[in-house]
Amino acid sequence: MVSVGSKALASRRDRTCCNLVEDNLMGREDKSYNQGRKKKGMGRKAKNDSFGFDADNSNKSVSGRATDGAAKPKKSSKYQNTFSEPQPSIVRKQVDPETTKYFSEIVNLFESDGVDLEERPVICGNALEEARGKEFELATDYYISHTLQILLEGCNVDHLCDFLRGCAKVFPLISMDRSGSHVAETALKSLAMHLQDDEAYSVIEETLTNICKVIVASPVDMMCNCYGSHVFRSLLCLCGGVPLDSPVFHRAKPSMILAERLNLSISSAPGNNLSHHHQGFPGLLKFLVSGMLNCSEEDVKYLLVDQYSSLVFQASLKLFAGHDQQLLQIIPVLLDCRKENLTEGNFIEMTAVGDIVELMKEAAYSHLMEVILAVSPESLYDEMFTKIFRKSLFELSSHQCGNFVVQALVSHARDREQMEFIWEKLGPKFRDLLEMGKSGVIASLIATSQRLHTHEHEVCKALADAVCLPNESPRSVVDRILFLESYFACVEKSNWKWPSGAKIHVMGSLILQAVFKFQNQLIQPYIMSLTSMEVDHVLEAAKDVGGARTIEAFLDSDASGKQKHRLINKLRGHFGELAMHSSGSFTVEKCFSASNLSLREAIASDLLSVQNELPKTKQGPYLLRKLDIDGYANRPDQWRSRQASKQSTYKEFYAAFGSGEAKSSKSDSFLADTSKSTSLAIGVKNVRKEIDHHLASSEKYAKHAVVDDVMKVKNKKHEKGHGGASDEKATGSVNQKPFLSVDLKKSKRHGQEERSKASRKKLKV
Repeated sequence: MVSVGSKALASRRDRTCCNLVEDNLMGREDKSYNQGRKKKGMGRKAKNDSFGFDADNSNKSVSGRATDGAAKPKKSSKYQNTFSEPQPSIVRKQVDPETTKYFSEIVNLFESDGVDLEERPVICGNALEEARGKEFELATDYYISHTLQILLEGCNVDHLCDFLRGCAKVFPLISMDRSGSHVAETALKSLAMHLQDDEAYSVIEETLTNICKVIVASPVDMMCNCYGSHVFRSLLCLCGGVPLDSPVFHRAKPSMILAERLNLSISSAPGNNLSHHHQGFPGLLKFLVSGMLNCSEEDVKYLLVDQYSSLVFQASLKLFAGHDQQLLQIIPVLLDCRKENLTEGNFIEMTAVGDIVELMKEAAYSHLMEVILAVSPESLYDEMFTKIFRKSLFELSSHQCGNFVVQALVSHARDREQMEFIWEKLGPKFRDLLEMGKSGVIASLIATSQRLHTHEHEVCKALADAVCLPNESPRSVVDRILFLESYFACVEKSNWKWPSGAKIHVMGSLILQAVFKFQNQLIQPYIMSLTSMEVDHVLEAAKDVGGARTIEAFLDSDASGKQKHRLINKLRGHFGELAMHSSGSFTVEKCFSASNLSLREAIASDLLSVQNELPKTKQGPYLLRKLDIDGYANRPDQWRSRQASKQSTYKEFYAAFGSGEAKSSKSDSFLADTSKSTSLAIGVKNVRKEIDHHLASSEKYAKHAVVDDVMKVKNKKHEKGHGGASDEKATGSVNQKPFLSVDLKKSKRHGQEERSKASRKKLKV
């Protein structure tokens, strides 16, 4: 082993001390813990809660939720008691200077790139043997913990398991330390990598069994610690056979949750779409979860409202998604209902309903309840719906935390009967909910109405009535929904005007995107309102991300071509300006797809004025290629011919395969992209891409053929000058048309016939 001396250690400390303050408190509350490390695995994300070297976030109070998802601190909770008291800190022995010097030399050796790949596992294994008996002290040392991470990543499975068995008794203590937690995580990730070798399965299982037994003996402290909770979830994922960076690990992003609730993405219960990368240890998973739930009734009550233990419960539920038998044993405990107090066939005590409703007003438990509703078997969901929510639906909808639970309840409604009850309770309360800032509940109700195909007309009418005064024209309904907060904050609502320069309300935009998925006859007030907006307001909306998405949703809707063209015409002369915005460029493309030939030419003309500036933007180069602005500038007649050819092809396809409703709504416009979730709409979308690709490739091939023929003529002339071919042959070659240009229309028709046959087969299926 090369000895580098103490100077190397000092220089290493100089380099890392500048990051010391940042590294002190990387609290692992969802977003605050950064799994990915910087160069050589040593970067850690900062957290600004404290600057004390030994400060700990593990007992941080539960954070509340602001309106529609914004988090804000909550000072107290009547359920917080024992876990809010600081736990006594554990005194660890100081690492002796010889050991410190040894590990500093190890890391200097690795940093000098003086170790071959073949030698690395041996050196890592030898170094880990030196750590035997001192695992806790080394893992919780700020500097040496980094070195241990490198060693655990580079050693073989035997040395890795020896290290974990050696520290099994103190594994929870290591996991609850800000530095040691990184070591524990690295060890678990290395175990997951070694599971690719089937021969390593048994030794890894034995090692994990030792660790799980220690954790289950006293799981509460580790679950409620910000660092320990993170390691606990990693262990659950490892036992469940899913990657440690899977969606189970973290609370889902609000944007992803909204996308599922509003049918903007394929909705599925959490955990059903998990990719299992290794075999996992189902027995250990059940052992861990049952150990968590075997706490005393008093402990469970506090665990349910603790921020970090709630995340552990959520991960457990997601891992068991689809396994009804296990869920029916786990969820009643999380509803604070003990098995001994339940009658046969029941999962919820009536005496516990009041407590459950109060629990849902706590931030941590409201998150947990959202997952419970998402994964619950149908029988249990029905019982929760009947016993818990029937009498408290509007009460919870009005609460800053409880309204998120109602959103989850509505989004996972199983049948029309449940939707009927939800509508009876919340349908007349649209205006009240909007005034209270609970627009997420309404958005979920709209999306569920679409999914279950019930109360669609009533939902659209109730929303319009909620933002309009009695006997008032719905002309401003879209404007007011786009600026929900501004409108409902206005005292004299009849005098409300478009707040120029203000940011469009995110949830208002999402609500309108959902509304424009309804059938044409149901959304006429919204179409009339949008198409009658002033030009300046349309342009301002198109430059805002939320407004642009709303306009795009309208262009994808069942509105007629004339109605779409009316809106597009308002942007005429501004498409160049709009294309320079990152979000506006998508709107320009969508307008182009929904336009007729004259409007397409107007859009291309606008973009021509910014042709030199567009390539400097993110979406500019794509937009220039997609709309073929270069072709319009250099060969406008050919560009018009190509656009007309596409229009003709689309109309022929619609004549053959389009429904009567589709024909009438799009007869005077190009085929616009559709967001309908039917097989026909998907087929139309795919065929359009095929048509565009075929036309583009055919034109490109024809150009190459012309060039080839010209080159042949030149070669033959050159040969004649050297005694080659005669003038007749050369002249004949010049006058002869390229073979592809003669048969181009024929090849197009042939390609269309083949695609038509394929499309008919798809439709029959």
